[in-house]
Amino acid sequence: MEVPVMENILGSNDKQALQNKEIFDRNGIFVLNLIGSPGSGKTSLLEKTIVSLKNSLKMAVIEGDLFTNKDADRIAGCNVPVIQINTSGGCHLDAMMIKNVIGKLNLAQLDLIIIENVGNLVCPAEFNIGEDNKAVVLSITEGDDKPLKYPLIFKEAATAVLNKIDILSFTNFDMKAARHDITCLNPAVNIIETSCRTDIGIDKWTEWLKNAVQIKQKRINER
Repeated sequence: MEVPVMENILGSNDKQALQNKEIFDRNGIFVLNLIGSPGSGKTSLLEKTIVSLKNSLKMAVIEGDLFTNKDADRIAGCNVPVIQINTSGGCHLDAMMIKNVIGKLNLAQLDLIIIENVGNLVCPAEFNIGEDNKAVVLSITEGDDKPLKYPLIFKEAATAVLNKIDILSFTNFDMKAARHDITCLNPAVNIIETSCRTDIGIDKWTEWLKNAVQIKQKRINER
């Protein structure tokens, strides 16, 4: 009996995600679902992204968290629109949660929405929320074994960000092994090594994101 129930949940979610996607497409907005474990550096990467791109792209952020609004408060300090979603213990955002808040944003005035999902490498990978792409953030402090332990998100992510490489020499993280495992899971994935503390790789990350926005807007305009 459990399998049909799960199928019903995912089926209902996918239907709402498609409706969300249609809204985003109609407004020419590129939507990124940013996924990673707690402490991987998602919010720090998001702050760097906003600083780099807010003068060239009109951005907004949706923050997912279990209970607090700490991350949303940090992002609000970057002077972009931000909406907090608290899941009250839920391990991921779903499409209905996104549907319930997007009306609070001036969609006609946006190029990019980044949705920072709840800190988790498992559940968020299973739920489409209407995004164009997923990106996964993996801190090198988490270990190079994580891609094979949590393969779904690495299979689905358009970009994998290997973060905190400024402290690589203080860990036993095997960069060659991690990159090999990630590309075996997803040969098309874009892998970027970053450090939010020293800005290593931030330009490559923001350039990828900016290009993704431009490609979508060009495709929408050509319809």
